[in-house]
Amino acid sequence: MFLTLLQREFLANLIAFRFSVAVIICLLLVVTNTIVLINDYADRLASYNTAAQKHWEEAKTAETYSYSKIKVDRPPNPLSIFNQGLDRRLGNTIRVYHGFVPSLWDTQSHNADNPFLNLFSNIDLGFIFQVVLSLLAMLFAYDAIAGEREGGTLRLIMTNPLSRGVILLAKYLSAMICLILPLIISLLLSLILSTESGVISFNGDDWSKIGGVTFTSIVYLSAFYLIGLLISTTVRRTATALMLSMFVWVFLVLIYPNLGAFAINRLIDIEEPLEASYREIEQIWERFEKEQQDFLKNDPVEGEDIRFNMKGRGHLRYYSATNSTTLQYMKLESANRVSLSKESESQIPYVKAYYQFVEPLRIRTAEQARLARQKAFKQTYLRKGKAAQWAMRLSPATMYNLATEAWASTDLRGIEDFIKAVHQYRQSLIDYFYNKDAFASRQWFASDKGKVGWDDLPRFSYHRVDVWTSAKNALLDLMLLLLLNVVLFMVTFLIFVRQEI
Repeated sequence: MFLTLLQREFLANLIAFRFSVAVIICLLLVVTNTIVLINDYADRLASYNTAAQKHWEEAKTAETYSYSKIKVDRPPNPLSIFNQGLDRRLGNTIRVYHGFVPSLWDTQSHNADNPFLNLFSNIDLGFIFQVVLSLLAMLFAYDAIAGEREGGTLRLIMTNPLSRGVILLAKYLSAMICLILPLIISLLLSLILSTESGVISFNGDDWSKIGGVTFTSIVYLSAFYLIGLLISTTVRRTATALMLSMFVWVFLVLIYPNLGAFAINRLIDIEEPLEASYREIEQIWERFEKEQQDFLKNDPVEGEDIRFNMKGRGHLRYYSATNSTTLQYMKLESANRVSLSKESESQIPYVKAYYQFVEPLRIRTAEQARLARQKAFKQTYLRKGKAAQWAMRLSPATMYNLATEAWASTDLRGIEDFIKAVHQYRQSLIDYFYNKDAFASRQWFASDKGKVGWDDLPRFSYHRVDVWTSAKNALLDLMLLLLLNVVLFMVTFLIFVRQEI
């Protein structure tokens, strides 16, 4: 009897006009947007390849160690077509320098974006599933109970030897099959277009992550169908159920996530801890300057000029850089071509001793400043972001967005993995300088006795996290969605079994 009822409900949903609309809308939106996203990804990939090659060639043109200008680039994420997250919004180029530890604040963008294309490429597949399919799920559910009660068919069904729980289960399973079909079909077409484009290629982990996105999408659709089913069970008229369902959908999908972010942004003030961090970092670099000046005072050369009164072509520059976003750091550079006069040769040992002292000191100071900046980031932007996420998690749409971001590795943790790779590369660059004894060499500040050879310069490499890490990052929101499904079904069941038909 259960299978007969399941077949009846499935066929009723299958021949309904709304099922045809669901399939057409999903296919049209997903296929069209996939083509746009593929072109956008191709542009970003070309921009990355050009920038990476250019920066690598520029890094090897420096004639002195101190003039090295090493920049590394983050490749675009092919899974960003499912949820772009922070992949396009944050910069993808960063300067690597031994005297400064970079963070997310210091990224720059090398994309040559098409403004017209951006109007469409900002809509990813996750957004389509999040908005369109959740609406379709509500439309499938609003008359599931209220419509049959109003039409009198529910009383007829109850004359059969079927429990009310079985009736709810049959309606749920049949509707979910009809909702999953357009999701799977449109997703398969999107994957076919992506793989056949020759631009996007997925590895084994990527396919597993796509499976995670698909499963999360099904759980998300189930949650919205159960919300609609709960409303349909509670009210007695289909018109009332439809209006209430539309109101709940608009509130949960469109209003509440933005309202929650706005409220947290207003409630949590980050200016005071940021100012405190600025002062702390200024004090760190002031101590660096004091130690540097103490060294110059105590060395055998008269005066405290870091140029040591040397003469020749080119010059040495020393400056401080302050920025309200990147806080404060110190930097030392030399001209790309520096040659010294014969009169300056006697000063060379003192200059070498100076750099041999000050550059390791600069590295240690940069690490201290990094800890202060990291503390500031956690107390300000990260704290505000986490608070906003928890506030917005009252909406299934936010849970879905956060989970798919984690699966695609386009969330904050995915971008931080790039920064961690940059930090590791910076350390390998420092080790490279130490192995070359660069800080104590003439080639650190002058090129007249030989240019630096960069043939053995370590190369930057970055790999996205594996599927298990993505699954771990997505687990919380996925479990919350599953829990919401269980709670909604139980509440709907308890209301339904107590009602008079």
